[in-house]
Amino acid sequence: MKKIKCYAPATVANVVCGYDVLGFAIDNPGDEVIVSFNNNNKTVITKIEGDQGKLPLDANKNVVGHVVNLFLEKIGSNQGVDIELYKKMPLNSGLGSSAASSVGALVAVNELFDNPLSRHELLPLAMEGERLASGNAHADNVAPSLLGGLVLIRSYDPLDVVKLPTKTDFYVVSVHPHVDVPTGEARKIIRQQVPLKKAVEQWGNVAGLVAGFCTNDADLIGRSMKDVIIEPIRSMLIPYFAEMKQTALDHNAIGFGISGSGPSVFALCKNKDEAEKIAIELHKLLYAQNISCESLVTKINNEGAVIL
Repeated sequence: MKKIKCYAPATVANVVCGYDVLGFAIDNPGDEVIVSFNNNNKTVITKIEGDQGKLPLDANKNVVGHVVNLFLEKIGSNQGVDIELYKKMPLNSGLGSSAASSVGALVAVNELFDNPLSRHELLPLAMEGERLASGNAHADNVAPSLLGGLVLIRSYDPLDVVKLPTKTDFYVVSVHPHVDVPTGEARKIIRQQVPLKKAVEQWGNVAGLVAGFCTNDADLIGRSMKDVIIEPIRSMLIPYFAEMKQTALDHNAIGFGISGSGPSVFALCKNKDEAEKIAIELHKLLYAQNISCESLVTKINNEGAVIL
């Protein structure tokens, strides 16, 4: 029986100032999805591991089944597909957990059918997985997981996504405090109206961040990793966020912020030694406050989802 296995990487969405328009993939963690044909003429999730029993096996209620059904509809096939999902990251972590699952399922099933769709054609389908997971079809997790690297969503309507030609070799520290910040809730608290002065400052930072990544200018990136709109509100959901940020910056982080909707946070670092030191210091800070956490040191992933 033909089986296709795909690895789809975790992602850091927003990259501080680019709410819903910037995101980059990281080498690890990531989800694995295995797909194969069945004779049932329907999509069946046969196995889920690593989710502590929290995800539904119903293909219509799980992002992997949902996006595979959309794919089959797109190519006009009624072929049955079995799906196995191996979760390698926490749910609601701010690392693009649902995005990695959606992307892994789509890239795998596309390969199973001999790649009738391009990666860019898969993207809107992956975004529908995000709509099912969080109520919003945002692309700043699925696009980098699918394409790799740092990705800019220039427009949602019409959809216009650009993989940026970055030249950086930075390390990323990701820390996941064991507190609950559901993505849907984190989106609801965001203000819908923004003062023009703050908007001007924000889009200046977004442009500076993109320029910094494309020219490998760490100082410009650091100056641009400031969010005057979203972070002041969302950071209230993450215990000791301000203290973690100051600790990271005190230990030479280029910048620090919330990963996606949180509760994970991330620091961008110039080298591995600084990244590992920051991971240790953030661990110490949280454990001193009786908050357990997981951390990892990784790099920006430029490949995106891959067939294994």
